[in-house]
Amino acid sequence: MSKTIISTANAPAAIGTYSQAVKMGDTVYLSGQIGLDPATMQLVEGIEAQITRVFENLKAVAEAAGGSLADVAKLSIYLTDLGNFARVNATMATYFSEPYPARAAVGVAALPRGALIEVDGVLVLSN
Repeated sequence: MSKTIISTANAPAAIGTYSQAVKMGDTVYLSGQIGLDPATMQLVEGIEAQITRVFENLKAVAEAAGGSLADVAKLSIYLTDLGNFARVNATMATYFSEPYPARAAVGVAALPRGALIEVDGVLVLSN
């Protein structure tokens, strides 16, 4: 099975030794996204804007891989304040419909660049 690197200018460029996503067969592993604006590479301000930006970034990478957020099987959400989890749920409802992906939510002490949220995921593309 070959490994294909997924990259798009519609999501932030990798800021380290990783790829935006890696496709192996029908499975795409989405790297964690924080609320960076892909045009400026600056973190957007505030939790609401960061949550939206994270899902827009994930959507762009999923589309670059030939899929969509509807193909997401699993998400991992990292929050510096679990008190923002209800906000994440509300925003997710605008990007996902039933059946929802599997999900984990983890409280963390800090995230890159002072981000308030990071989300990674796995999608499985249809044949």
